Amino acid sequence: MPRKYTYGPFQSRRLGLSLGVDILTKQKTCTYDCVYCEIGTTSLLVPPTYELNNPPSALYRKEIKEMMRLFPNLDSITFGYNGEPTLNSHLADFFKITLEEHSEVKWLETEPYISLFTNSSTVHLEKVRNRIKNFDYVLAKLDVGSDDEFIRTNRPHEKVPSIETIINSLSKLRQMMKKKKFGIQSLIYNSYRKDFYSNNNEKNIINLGNAIKKIKPDTVQIYSIARIPSEYFVYAISDKRKKSIVKTLKEIINNDAIEVNYY
Repeated sequence: MPRKYTYGPFQSRRLGLSLGVDILTKQKTCTYDCVYCEIGTTSLLVPPTYELNNPPSALYRKEIKEMMRLFPNLDSITFGYNGEPTLNSHLADFFKITLEEHSEVKWLETEPYISLFTNSSTVHLEKVRNRIKNFDYVLAKLDVGSDDEFIRTNRPHEKVPSIETIINSLSKLRQMMKKKKFGIQSLIYNSYRKDFYSNNNEKNIINLGNAIKKIKPDTVQIYSIARIPSEYFVYAISDKRKKSIVKTLKEIINNDAIEVNYY
């Protein structure tokens, strides 16, 4: 069967065996144009209030049903990929269908999460928080802890709110998801260019630690570039550096209930 909505499954560094779900268009639609993005530059840079009217067709139910039955050993069914999935105003409809079909499968071991990757740019909108609060596992991006770092690294649309607003909104979302799993994902990178500072600096790591301490997620995932990035001059940090960042974050957060790992 030709597939329109799903890709994989593939072995994810952070989620195990993951079936990807893409509910956007073939054109990368996002509120960010991150320097490190591994799916290329953003062709359609939009404000966080932009809404894509792309409801699930009958094909979606058929496709997700078939893929889940073909792979009863999945760890995650993961919404994300070609941009920011919360821009689709029908996200909750896709979730509802996925949940219904998920409950009909005889899973081999533990049931997979229905997960969502978000870049966090839309979570200040109450309607968006309501769309995503029912996911089993939300992984929210937070690479930086200040606006200058934010503009340089994530290159957001001009209508995206400040990093302080995003941090406060993630804290609100966390409170709405106390019975679900909530994680922060932070991509840290290096730069070859002397005139372009990366987010791999102690000030940013300290700011990140303070933000995470406020948000109180279940998990924090430190990772770096694994494929070809959008900009030629950025590259991955070493595992040694990842370990050092994890150590610093744990000291700042000072909360054993928050799991901090690197990938």
